[in-house]
This record gives sequence, structure tokens and C-alpha cells, in this order.
Amino acid sequence: MEKGTFKESATPASPQYDSSDSDSLQYTTEVGGNTTRATYQEASGAPVEVNSPLGYSVGPVTVIFLNLTSNVLKGAGSVGLSLIYWVIGYLMASSSLSVYMEFASCFPSRSGSEVVYLEQSYPRPKYFFPTVFAMQTVLFSFSSSNAVVLARYLFKLADAEPTAWQSKGVAAASYTVAVLVLAFNTRWSLRIANAIGVVKLVTLIFIGISGLVVLGGHTSVKEPKANFRNAFDGSGAASVYGTTNALVKVMFSYAGYENAFNVVNEVRNPTKTLRWSAPLSLGLTATLYILANIAYFSAASKEEILESKVVAAGLFFEKVFGNSGAATALNFLICLSAFGNLLAVLIGQSRMLRECGRQGVLPWTSFWTSTRPFGTPLGPYLVKWGFTMLMILAPPAGDAFNFIVDMGTYPGSIFALILAIGLVISRQRRKRLNLGAPDYQAWHVTVGFAILSNLYMVVMPWYPPSTGATGGDVSFWYATYCAVAVGIIALCGVYYYVWIKLLPRLQGFKWEQTVLKLDDGATAHRLVRVKKDS
Repeated sequence: MEKGTFKESATPASPQYDSSDSDSLQYTTEVGGNTTRATYQEASGAPVEVNSPLGYSVGPVTVIFLNLTSNVLKGAGSVGLSLIYWVIGYLMASSSLSVYMEFASCFPSRSGSEVVYLEQSYPRPKYFFPTVFAMQTVLFSFSSSNAVVLARYLFKLADAEPTAWQSKGVAAASYTVAVLVLAFNTRWSLRIANAIGVVKLVTLIFIGISGLVVLGGHTSVKEPKANFRNAFDGSGAASVYGTTNALVKVMFSYAGYENAFNVVNEVRNPTKTLRWSAPLSLGLTATLYILANIAYFSAASKEEILESKVVAAGLFFEKVFGNSGAATALNFLICLSAFGNLLAVLIGQSRMLRECGRQGVLPWTSFWTSTRPFGTPLGPYLVKWGFTMLMILAPPAGDAFNFIVDMGTYPGSIFALILAIGLVISRQRRKRLNLGAPDYQAWHVTVGFAILSNLYMVVMPWYPPSTGATGGDVSFWYATYCAVAVGIIALCGVYYYVWIKLLPRLQGFKWEQTVLKLDDGATAHRLVRVKKDS
């Protein structure tokens, strides 16, 4: 088949061709059980699961709920500028959200978000992006920073000062409990996540309203408007490095918006559902985050917030309610909300890992793809648990938290940039194939802003702080996390070359793509070795 041609098939996609045919693009069409709209995709991508083995239990409420004050203030230098950073972060996240929404409209029966969208935007060199992204997704699959945050809130609730290893132990135990909650039943795990999501929403609303009450002078807090009288005092101390570091922390807080796209094939009528629920979720999150920050600034001084590390909400409750039972109860809600965040990230990223496995580019395809014995993606859950335990227990205390947050965010910025550019490429390809416009199309200016904002997030972290090479938010070289992240991605590229190109050449075989069908209804691609004809 010539490059750029399109072949439509009315039967389930069962491509079986060798991987050396890197010059031709072959396309299939399939309709999943969650929508009446067909998914048109390049045939080397993972097959559409006509009936999701994970079910269709993800509704609009779940989509909404699948979505670090002191560090942002430190980077901004002033209260006013830090609040502006939260608004800028919302605009950046919204532009990237529009990119995801258009891709989801093009591939409504494929879960996994970036896994699918990169695979289909860059189908050549064959298996390159699936392999590189799959390997880096596995290696960066840890959620240790979220678990550490929960541990610190738990110790704040207990009014205790933990040792480093006590904090690590509680973080590890918390994450283990989160995995166990999700491992045995998809429907009930989503219901639990929804319930905790409601608690998180109510807690944020309460903090926002309480902050407005404090600003009105109706509590015992003295001078609640002190931080706002000269809100931009200290802005002159802000630097390029400080601005970038603050935006990294803000984007880390907003990062949950893409979780809903990891479960698209479990959502009925996903394009229609995501069209309103995803923007609503992000907008609601941004509004509540900004109101929460206003509340923190109304109750505590800049100096107190800068010293509070990650327990700004706990500091707020202490200032407003003292050491009463109400403050303890509200701190418990914060802990519950942090636990809900662990669940939401686990649900989304487990589907992403599963989709990586369905592409056939990772070893042991059945391990990643199977939903046996509980109807849940147990393999991805175990992988995330293992890497998270490693990243909780291995790094030393102190700088490790900031380093892990930064390192986990940077590869996301790289692939977000590549993905936004990929949408432009995908549009042109779909136009050549006469596929018509998807149900949702992002504005051109929005896509352009997504490209520029992600380019900024990729380039500017390399800009040195004014205080020198060790003057960042860690005690060692400020760009260590960038170098480590790029190095790991480069190693993933080396893995692709050795596995897909070099080994077949040296051992005289070729990779042939076949369809694997498991007894739980899951389908995946698997690459098998076939001896080359002499």
C-alpha cells in the first residue's frame, strides 16, 4: 500500500505484517462498545478493544474527580505574583486540555491518552514513539511525591514530628493501602474514588469560603488583609529560574486533568462527556486552588507560609480554628483528600501502562494487558507499587521531595510539547485521508499557545538561578532533574534501537506483529520473532 492511502475494514482489526515495512502506512477502522463513532488509526497501533474488559463504569462524576503553595510563593517572591502564576498555570493547562480533547475525539475507543496520541501522531519510525514512551512511562511510573505529601499531612494530624524513616514508612504504607483498595474491583474502586473526590471538593469549597470569612474580619485572625495591602512587594526578587520553578510546581498541582483521558474506553459517549466535564473539572479545580491560596494568605503571614512546606492547609486550620476538635476534623479531611489523589492517579496511570503493554513493545504482553483475576489492571498496579516503593525508600530525605517532583514533571513537558506538535501533524494527515473533522476541534490559537507554553517548560528549567549553580530548590546542581530525565529518555531510545533494529539484524530475524486475544476479552498486539527468508 502506498504511503498516505487509507483502507477501511468492517471486521475487527487483525493486522499481521512484519515490522521492516517502515515506509508504508496502513489504516484500520473499528467501533468500540463505548461509542458509535469509529476509531480510524494506523494499524501498527494497539487494536481497539470492542468491549472493554475493564467495563464502562466511568461516568461524568468520575471524569471530574480524576482530575504546593509555599514553593510557588518562594518562586514568585510576592503574594500577588504567586496568584497570577496560578492563573497562568490554568491557561497553560487549558490549552493542553484542548489538545487532549481533540485527540480523544479522534480516538474515542482507546484509553491511555499520550500512549495512543503519540503512537498515532508519529507512526514512523515504526514502534519508535511507542517504545520510547512506554519505557519512560514504566520508569517514571512512581507516585512517591503524592505519598510523601499524604504522610506529612498524617503526621500533622497527629501533631507529631516524624523522623525521616517514620515519614517514609507511613508514605509506603499509605500507598500500599491505595493499591489494595483499587486492585480487587474496578466498579467499587471508582465509587470509592468518587466518594473521596466529593470530600476533596467539599473541603476545598470550605477552605475557600472560610478564607473569604477571614478576609471579612469575622474571625480571631489579626490583620487578615496584611498580605494583600502591598501584594506585589517582593516581586522584584523574582527571577527567570524562580518563575519557571513556581510554574513547575503549579503545573504539578494541575496535572490531574489528563487522568480522564486515560480511561476513555471506559466512558460511554466519551467525546460528548468530556466536552463539558473535562473543562468543568479543570475550571473548578483552578477556581478552588486560587480561593484556597487566598485563604492561606489571609490567615498566615508570608514568612509562616514559606516555612510551612507542604502543610499550608493545616497551617490555615490552626490559625483559624486553633487546636480545637474542628481543626483536627478538617485536617482529617485534608488527609482523606490526599488519599483520594493517590487513588485518582493510580486509576489513570494504570490504564496508561496497560495501553503501553497493549502496543506490544514491552516484554510480557499478557502481564500488562490481562485484567484477570479481578477485572482490574493488576500488572500495572504492581509495577507502580514497586517503583513507588523504591522512590519512597531509596532517596535521602530533604531535597529528595523537590527533586522527585521536578524530575517527574519534566518528561511530561517534553512529551506534551511533542504531542501538541503532533496534533498539527495529525490534522494534516487526516485531511489527506479525507477522514473529516473530529467532533471536537481545538482552536488554532489554543494549540499554538500549548506548543509555546510547553516549549517554555522544556527550555527554561535549564536557565540558571541568580544565586548560582547550587542556588535552586535543591542543594545540588539546579538542573540535575532535567539532565537525569533527558538521560533516561535517551536510554529508552537506545533500548528501541537495540531491540527493534540491532538484534534482528545481528540474529537474522524480523519482528512480526500479531494480535493476542486473552480469555478475559482483552486484545493486544504482540511482536513475535520470525526467521528471515534466506
